[in-house]
Amino acid sequence: MKRAVAFGVFMLAVVGGMFAQEAGAAEALSGNGLKYIAAAIAVGVSCIAGGIAVGQIGAAAMGAMSENAELSGKALPFVGLAEGICLWGFLVALLIMIL
Repeated sequence: MKRAVAFGVFMLAVVGGMFAQEAGAAEALSGNGLKYIAAAIAVGVSCIAGGIAVGQIGAAAMGAMSENAELSGKALPFVGLAEGICLWGFLVALLIMIL
């Protein structure tokens, strides 16, 4: 797994260098384009983290409910809290794009 990540980063650097542009294009990217990239990273990372959290919490909640059905009301709000991670990522991205 670590090799695949290292290879992906290496290829990104090599391919990025192949498509490098003039200095004027880089200045244009640093102004407006960089905030779109930051917003995309904010939403992407938060949604991936939220998905992992919902998967872990949902599996544990279902296992607990299979043993004791009374725990369903206590376990499901935690799934909603994990979904809130995605909402916060979206709000951060919205603020990045507005400001």
